[in-house]
Amino acid sequence: MAVKIRLKRMGKIRTPFYRVVVADSRTKRDGRVIEEIGTYNPKAEPSIITIDGERAQYWLGVGAQPTEAVTALLKITGDIGGKNTMKFADEKRSKEDIFQDALKELHSEPKSDAVTKKAAAKKAEPKADEAKAEEPKAEQKADEAKADEAKADEPAAEEAKAQGDPVADAADEAKA
Repeated sequence: MAVKIRLKRMGKIRTPFYRVVVADSRTKRDGRVIEEIGTYNPKAEPSIITIDGERAQYWLGVGAQPTEAVTALLKITGDIGGKNTMKFADEKRSKEDIFQDALKELHSEPKSDAVTKKAAAKKAEPKADEAKAEEPKAEQKADEAKADEAKADEPAAEEAKAQGDPVADAADEAKA
């Protein structure tokens, strides 16, 4: 009797689910099987493959021939070729954990605007840069204005001094 390790299709239309089975090669695809050794769900992300490695090795040892699809699955699980290349899905978070995290976010910072932290930081940076850029310009203008006033006051103060103005004399004494 020729024995094959193949897939038996289960599930609904457009949502296949397979069982990895050992069956006589003459039986129907979904017919009578000798033994079920695993399952394969290609629709899950990542695909779910569970195969009993010991039973697969036993059946391969007694001469059962795997189909191409089952050979690929056995290579992924490491039962043929020795290298396990399966990817595992991340563990699902419980609903309670998700709820608790949402509460922490809600109560951690009051938000006046519907803006994320990154966007708020980007908005604040240009304003700070503009203010910094304007400060030196304002300081330079103020210094220039004071220098102009001082130059304009010097000749008037010298003339008043020459004429003997008591107010100009008091201003000079206050500066010194």
